[in-house]
Amino acid sequence: MAEASIKPRLHNHYNDVVRGEMIKEFSYANPMEVPRLDKVVINMGVGESVADSKVINSAIEDLGLIAGQKPVITRARKAISNFKLREDMPIGAKVTLRRERMYEFIDRLVTIALPRVRDFRGLSPKSFDGNGNFALGIKEHIVFPEINYDKVTQIWGMDVVVCTTASSDDEARALLRGFNFPFSGERAE
Repeated sequence: MAEASIKPRLHNHYNDVVRGEMIKEFSYANPMEVPRLDKVVINMGVGESVADSKVINSAIEDLGLIAGQKPVITRARKAISNFKLREDMPIGAKVTLRRERMYEFIDRLVTIALPRVRDFRGLSPKSFDGNGNFALGIKEHIVFPEINYDKVTQIWGMDVVVCTTASSDDEARALLRGFNFPFSGERAE
C-alpha cells in the first residue's frame, strides 16, 4: 500500500481557515454545505497549428509542464474553409485538475503567476457564471515558473476555469477570496 501523501498547503488552509470563515459568513447548518473547489480546467487554443502541425506539440509540452499532468488534444468538430480548418484537426489542448494537483496549481497561480503578469490590476469580480464557477484568461503562458523562457518559440494564451461546489456567485467569491485570489477593487491584506 502506498504511503499517505502530504496534503498541499492550500488544502490545509481550506480546512483550517477558509471553512470556518465561510460557516461564520453564510451561517451553514451543516459543515458539508460549505462550498469547496471541485476542479480546475486549463484550456490552450492553438489556432496556428492549422499551418504548422509541430506547433501543437510544443503547446502540449508547455501545458503539461504547467499543469503537472498530460494534456488532452482538442480537435475541430467541423470543417471551416475560411480558417483552412478540416474536421478532426488538432486545434488546442486542455487539462482537468482535481484534488492535490488542483490545489498545487491554484497556489502557483495566485502566488507566482498572477503577480508576474504585466500591468496586472486584479481579477475581474464579474467573471463568475452564475453557478459559482470563475473563469480567467492569461495572455502569456510564460508567467508560470515551469516554463523556460529561453526555449519558448511562441507565446500562447490560456483560459483557466475554477469550478466550485458553491450554489451562488457570492459564495464562490468568498471562497476564492479565502484562497487569496486578487480581485480588482479590493484592498490586498
